[in-house]
Amino acid sequence: MEGIVKKYMQKISSGCHDEDGDNTAYTVFRLIVSAMFFMHGAQKFFGLFGGIGGHGAVPFFSLFWFAGLVEVVVGLLVFFGVFTRLAALLGVIEMLVAYFLVHFPAGLNPLFNGGEVALLYLASFLVMFRYGAGKLSLEKKIRKRELF
Repeated sequence: MEGIVKKYMQKISSGCHDEDGDNTAYTVFRLIVSAMFFMHGAQKFFGLFGGIGGHGAVPFFSLFWFAGLVEVVVGLLVFFGVFTRLAALLGVIEMLVAYFLVHFPAGLNPLFNGGEVALLYLASFLVMFRYGAGKLSLEKKIRKRELF
């Protein structure tokens, strides 16, 4: 099955490479998404960038506090290219939980329930889970390969 997916991806995007780190566009994508995810978490966890609703950090040990912690950690790990696939998997899980716990109860359509950002992050982290760190990976620089 993986061979079929790989052949299809190469057919629709010949610049889409695996772990060889040959795709600069993918690296830019990874850096932008991870920086935004970090900022999303820092807003909750530290109260930076205006905090949540202009009220600073969320309450200590609340569900949103833990979400912010995961977002900060995942954002940093993916940005620096350390355990990228593992961090991306954690991001996927968090976005699934966020969508179904927070957004889905308000309705099925993500445009109406506010879940479009969660779904975009979910899709982004699925791509990162598949392709790993790409270029500019601290883990590859130190270990010469990705561990996960």
